[in-house]
Amino acid sequence: MTRLPIPDTIRFVKSPARDAIADNASVETLVAEVLKRVAAEGDAAVRDYSEKFDKAALDRFEVTAEEREAAVERLDPQTREDTEFAISNVRMFARAQFGTLQDLEVEIRPGVHLGHRNIPLDRVGCYVPGGRYPLLSAPIMSIVPAKVAGVGEIIACLPPNAHEAMIAGCHLSGADRIFRIGGAQAIAAMALGTQSVPPVDKIVGPGNAFVNEAKRQVFGPVGIDQLAGPSEIFILADHTGDAEMIATDLLAQAEHDTRTRVGLITTNADLAEAVLREVDVQLKSLSTAATAGQAWKDYGEISVCPDEATMIAYSDIVAAEHLQVHTEDAKTFARKLKHYGSLFIGPNASVVYSDKCCGTNHTLPTMGAGRYTGGLWVGSYIKTVTHQWMDEDGIREVAPPAVRQSASEGLEGHRRAAQLRLDRLQG
Repeated sequence: MTRLPIPDTIRFVKSPARDAIADNASVETLVAEVLKRVAAEGDAAVRDYSEKFDKAALDRFEVTAEEREAAVERLDPQTREDTEFAISNVRMFARAQFGTLQDLEVEIRPGVHLGHRNIPLDRVGCYVPGGRYPLLSAPIMSIVPAKVAGVGEIIACLPPNAHEAMIAGCHLSGADRIFRIGGAQAIAAMALGTQSVPPVDKIVGPGNAFVNEAKRQVFGPVGIDQLAGPSEIFILADHTGDAEMIATDLLAQAEHDTRTRVGLITTNADLAEAVLREVDVQLKSLSTAATAGQAWKDYGEISVCPDEATMIAYSDIVAAEHLQVHTEDAKTFARKLKHYGSLFIGPNASVVYSDKCCGTNHTLPTMGAGRYTGGLWVGSYIKTVTHQWMDEDGIREVAPPAVRQSASEGLEGHRRAAQLRLDRLQG
């Protein structure tokens, strides 16, 4: 499950039966074919793959303004209220984050002026998953921060068979254009452009293995947020852990997908055994047990650590997408953790609140990527670019060392460019 060594003092009460990372490798060839065809054939290839994979025959992909408005009108009133509640929370947090992003200009030496600007992207593509369940929060998480960041145009793609409420969610969140295209063909269309879909500068949003692989393959000419998915949850618990609550939270995440990775890391052997029993009990009455049970069977794990330090070390190796802390002093414990997508401190902070509506983003790094990146946020839609300018004092500061360094490297053109300005200043 991880490329890093696991401490040999850890005892596994339940080990995963499959390797989530290795299981991710089988879709590469198919995705490469999709990208190649979309590049060559545009809309025709997208239409063909939509019929093949989604069983949807569409004459046009874009959702009209009338269809968008009708989808909003048909929303259940309570669903609309809850959707707007979530949009409000995500917007407020994104605005607060945006407020921390400041342009900069500083004179580091006499006459040497350096700075940076935060510039919103021109056009972003937001992939909105909607296959197994109508994930009403998904468009909110990718579109609302883009709107707050000031992105010029926001393109949303969602599977053609997605629930109509998902279209309403895209509209209410602020998407400029919405397309009924899903899977790898959606990523290809947004990255490469077709007759209907304009090419974007960056693609964001979670998806299945095919969407992730497509994002990986198009990266370079276009940016991506990260390779997000399948979902993960790990819970860190000591003797104060509640077996029923822990099992409930594990299964809540496991019902996302049969490939969801779920785990408990604890210092208490009795709690480990209790959670193992409680998961089996809850699966018997869970309506989504077919999905959650398969995920638990294949990718679930429970590990017992000899002490807190080992528990922290193993957690940082896993670098879980969602990491819950159920310990006696959760806030103090949380400050010792470094690697995760998003941290849920104390038993009251369930992943479900972030998944749906509390305001933090649910598009997060998986497969250990939490060791080097965080999740989707307003800064994901901005590029920070540097600039510099110099007056005469600045030339006097930097030209002589630049001349000498260029000469020592044998780069005569560089040396001349640096020397020219110095000569004119001195002449």
